[in-house]
Amino acid sequence: MIREVSKEDTTGIASIYNYYVAHTPVTFEEEPVSPAQFAQRIQAVLDNGLPWLVSTENQAITGYAYATPFKPRSAYRFSVESTIYIAPHSQGKGLGTALYEALLQKLHQAGIRNVIGCITLPNPASVALHEKINMQKVGHFPAVGFKFGQWLDVGFWQVQLSPESD
Repeated sequence: MIREVSKEDTTGIASIYNYYVAHTPVTFEEEPVSPAQFAQRIQAVLDNGLPWLVSTENQAITGYAYATPFKPRSAYRFSVESTIYIAPHSQGKGLGTALYEALLQKLHQAGIRNVIGCITLPNPASVALHEKINMQKVGHFPAVGFKFGQWLDVGFWQVQLSPESD
């Protein structure tokens, strides 16, 4: 089931995210994020009028996706950066695609034109997910992050949504 985030979801969201913080280079954060910090992050997304979605199975959070403003200047107001995380035990079941499609639909309804995904590279599963939903690679920055004793690249993928008026 995919639904809008609620206050009760912060512990589940933090648990998923902190797995990636501790065990993978896909996020450049290096310290765990508390449920209280996630509550603030969620509120900031919602305050910007953007969606934060969660997926659940048996009432447990199995993944989440949200969008944040791409840049703060007003000319960027129709562009967002997307974020998606799937619980390790829920990967490979099509959940990422379902969450992303639901997120894109909400963004389209909100009048968003551009969705940009930032991927730590290498990450073949995330690249495949982004390309499955018709995102195209538009940028690559070599060795811009350093985590777990290694330099990491970042790539940007983008999809343009048709405005509601089209």
